[in-house]
Amino acid sequence: MRKIFLILSLFLAACTFQTKHRGYVFPMDLDGAVAGIRTTDALLDKIGNPQVKTVHGDEVWIYYGADENYRGPLPVTYSNQTVLLAWVQGKRVTRVRVLRGDELPRVAVAPGETEIPAAIELNAIEELFNNIGRFSPAGLGQ
Repeated sequence: MRKIFLILSLFLAACTFQTKHRGYVFPMDLDGAVAGIRTTDALLDKIGNPQVKTVHGDEVWIYYGADENYRGPLPVTYSNQTVLLAWVQGKRVTRVRVLRGDELPRVAVAPGETEIPAAIELNAIEELFNNIGRFSPAGLGQ
């Protein structure tokens, strides 16, 4: 009976319920807040700097926010996913779109790692010796 109680206690101790916010914390009425925005200065004032600006094609400022939910041994889930897209031309905001949850496209992450050209592969021992002397002692302010 004690073994069962110990196992159940350990299982319940591992079941933490925690939510962390990732990305932007948008205003409660996001649609209303961005409806009247016509300039980049107004967008920067109400929402802030974008996380990403596109490089190719139309210039789009992208903002993302979500809640990351931890439920013990279960996989991490996401809720309140929101993406704000703002199309920008110079100092003008030409179009704004807010996407939430089911409206977001599903992106499949490819398994494995992306090869980096000319990357140096080190084993654990080489990595250990490679780091010797790289870090200054704590408290020296360097």
